Amino acid sequence: MAVPTVTTDAAQPMGYPSVSVIVPIYNGEAEVNGLVERLLGQTYPADRVEFLLVDNGSGDRTPDLLQTAAEFAVSQGIQLLALTYSDIQSSYAARNVGIAAATGDILAFTDADCQPEPGWLAALVQPFLDNSVGLVAGEIKALPSQNWLERYADLQGTLSQQNTLNHSFLPYGQTANLAVRAKILGTVGCFRSHLTTGGDADLCWRIQQSTDWQLVHAVDAVVYHRHRDTLKGLRSQWHRYGCSNRYLHDLQGVELMRPLTAKETRYRLLRWGLKELPQATTKLMTGRGTPLDLAITPLDLWCFHARSQGQAQAKLPEAARTIAHLGEPI
Repeated sequence: MAVPTVTTDAAQPMGYPSVSVIVPIYNGEAEVNGLVERLLGQTYPADRVEFLLVDNGSGDRTPDLLQTAAEFAVSQGIQLLALTYSDIQSSYAARNVGIAAATGDILAFTDADCQPEPGWLAALVQPFLDNSVGLVAGEIKALPSQNWLERYADLQGTLSQQNTLNHSFLPYGQTANLAVRAKILGTVGCFRSHLTTGGDADLCWRIQQSTDWQLVHAVDAVVYHRHRDTLKGLRSQWHRYGCSNRYLHDLQGVELMRPLTAKETRYRLLRWGLKELPQATTKLMTGRGTPLDLAITPLDLWCFHARSQGQAQAKLPEAARTIAHLGEPI
């Protein structure tokens, strides 16, 4: 299913529906101040937007920083609420708390470690002027790479919405940059509170399976995100992708990823050592390559193995089969 791409049309009169921006935060003290600065710097009219920042049981200074941010926002005439929820450790449960408190006609989601451009919210909301649009996925771009692992993720397009918008089952947008008409959730329900990964796909798919609302891609609604910069972080990310595969298989019938076999691993490493590594070395010595070229295959196998392990080890919590509904306890 091809997802229509829309761009911001400066010539089109801009409507400003009421918007609730919802951000779950867990141990985000290093990110809160930068996030708040970018949210308060949005070009969207301040009287048409509220920001709901939900602390999900942080053990650092996040709650205090959020309270300070809320007080500052009020002094600037901007509505920013600091909410707290710690019963379930899940970003989706935290988002549901934000949804329950939201008053906007449009619900916009991003994450604490994202950096929205000033025009992000306006560009994300503009497609809703078309009454057939119910879901809008913005664009996620990587911050400038600072080491070879981040450059590898750039090469793979790890964060790009293009990967999710072209999913073989159904397209979906990542909650790092996603908006939905609030009234739709009254029909299909909210996120599954007990999921820890894959909840964005599950919600988008439920909406597309049970309604006629259209999903579009707003390429001008940009948030920036930093890639994982350690092998541990990279492995954890791909392990989580594997867990998501398993959960979505159990919930939606998505086809599981084939496992990485020992035979395939040996073959890939042998090919890398005998052919790819010498070729990459020659390119590097002649100035036509980079050090990263030497490590592509080992990194590919590292990520594939982590994803395979995640898929094999994950077990869907029975409680995750329950869909949270508006008006019900999270």
